[in-house]
Amino acid sequence: MIHKSPFFLETERTVLRHLTVEDANSFYRLNLSHEVLKYTGDTPFKNIAEAKSFLEKYDQFQKYGVGRMAVIEKSSNEFIGWCGLKFDPTLSEYDLGFRFFEAYWNRGFATETAKKCLTYGFEQLQLQRIVGRARSENKASIHVLEKCGMTFKQILHLDGHETLIFEQLKTEYENHL
Repeated sequence: MIHKSPFFLETERTVLRHLTVEDANSFYRLNLSHEVLKYTGDTPFKNIAEAKSFLEKYDQFQKYGVGRMAVIEKSSNEFIGWCGLKFDPTLSEYDLGFRFFEAYWNRGFATETAKKCLTYGFEQLQLQRIVGRARSENKASIHVLEKCGMTFKQILHLDGHETLIFEQLKTEYENHL
């Protein structure tokens, strides 16, 4: 359901809003898919209660003013995934991330919502740099990051996997307007 909380973003086909405990069932189902989790390193929640507990403790917005957001498709009013910025205090950087139900892959939702999050980060938050990470074998996510104007910077080996690091600087973002 579209809840226009105090914080939401809107694209042509979606509304992005804070994740809430009411999203626990959808959040749980999203993370059940082996294909959805294939390149994330995450494990599925054991049950809906575990997803609810995660959402109750999710404090990115309270601590840093950013976070992953529920993506609601306007035409169906359905939770179709999540997208958003996350702050990593250990690296002192903002990371763009997204995850969608398989039925919504290859339909432009990741690119549409990711671009909106980048716009929010650069224009509203005045961030100077946003990164994106994807495992080297995750061609679809790499393609989304590139379509959003992010550029490849380096390869890191994280948790035994080759991970590509992309970034976009505010100046690069402004040059693409």
